[in-house]
Amino acid sequence: MFPVPSPAPHRHAGFSLVEIMVGMVIGMFGLIIMMQVFSLSEAQKRSTTGGGDATSAGTLALYGLQRDIRQAGYGFYDVNMVGCNVLLRPGVVLNAMAPLTINHAQIPAGDANTDTLLVVYGNFAGSPQGDGLLSSTNTPGINNYWANTPSMFAVNDRVIVTAPTRPNPCSVGNQLILDTVTVSNINPPNAGRVDVAIGVANMKGGILFNLGQSPKVVAYAVRGGNLTQCDYVANDCSAAGNVGNTTIWVPIGSNIVSLRAQYGRDTWRTWDMTKTPPIAVSPAVAVTSATANMDGVVDQYDQIAPATTTAATSAFGGTPFCDWVRISAVRMVLVARNAQPEKTTTDPVTGLPVHVTSANPTWEGSVANNPVGTAANPAGSVATPIDVSATTVPAGFTWQDFRYKVLQTTIPMRNVAWQGVAPGC
Repeated sequence: MFPVPSPAPHRHAGFSLVEIMVGMVIGMFGLIIMMQVFSLSEAQKRSTTGGGDATSAGTLALYGLQRDIRQAGYGFYDVNMVGCNVLLRPGVVLNAMAPLTINHAQIPAGDANTDTLLVVYGNFAGSPQGDGLLSSTNTPGINNYWANTPSMFAVNDRVIVTAPTRPNPCSVGNQLILDTVTVSNINPPNAGRVDVAIGVANMKGGILFNLGQSPKVVAYAVRGGNLTQCDYVANDCSAAGNVGNTTIWVPIGSNIVSLRAQYGRDTWRTWDMTKTPPIAVSPAVAVTSATANMDGVVDQYDQIAPATTTAATSAFGGTPFCDWVRISAVRMVLVARNAQPEKTTTDPVTGLPVHVTSANPTWEGSVANNPVGTAANPAGSVATPIDVSATTVPAGFTWQDFRYKVLQTTIPMRNVAWQGVAPGC
């Protein structure tokens, strides 16, 4: 018998060690590429989302400021009142009350290189020119004004009375009072008498201004990288101890790192009367005949504080109170910052770090006078640049590692401008 041959051994299927290692290397390359694409995509998404968030935050904050500034001066703007000290409530006096004040002396400064705003207006739906007084008397415990139109006043309305002539000085001893109506009599026998909580004697021929039941005295400042708001009627915004209290200085806009503002001023213009028609010229230009007056047009932008007393010297011609009349607009800018920083890269040639932001943001007010042929900054304007280099940033980053959004606008002071060119100004 022949032996039966055994079958050849079967070769098992599989991967060799070399094949496995090659596959792993290819997979690692693929993973690296995918992670790089993901990282770039996330960075782009973060920049886009952050830019959108900064734009939204800045736009909402600017809208709130615009709304208040448009109302500034409503219900009380009068030459016998503007720039006077006003007792808001016992122990709290607001000095030099005006429709809008940039960097008011009583408002604690905000973050470095930022401005503060103080806006005042009433919410009465009647006449903003007030009501003339026939007489005033003070009886024990009751303070009365006899008004021409008592129906203009209701219980709890907040009012300010002014004398026929402006007090001088308009400060301690002569300060005005934000008073409260306690009784308004429109029926006999006391028809015409308006009773108030405090009252001031000898106001016959004066004016009683109604600011409504919720007048606004609102301060704005950038604090800790947020736009904050303080209600001066309810809180003492001037107290340094209140600055860190978020229930008093309430944040209303996040990641707002700069607020800059300028008065839009109708200056004392000089006119060259040798021309037909006369043309406005710089005061330095020699002319044979000239006259000066307001012309209803903003001539320069600055932060020069208006004069508040008759003893002060007006920087722009006319009586000192013309300084307030001449402010017909305010130009302002908000700078919002992305919430997330960007990674710093390295220049392959120089080896120096490359930041996403290389210089401070700019706006129209960053320079004093624009080049010839532009009208954004007429002659005499003062530079108010943006500087965010001192803002607080997370550890390991600088202010240049963030993207910034600049939002600027010019807001008319319509409760001032509608009165037109003031006599003597």
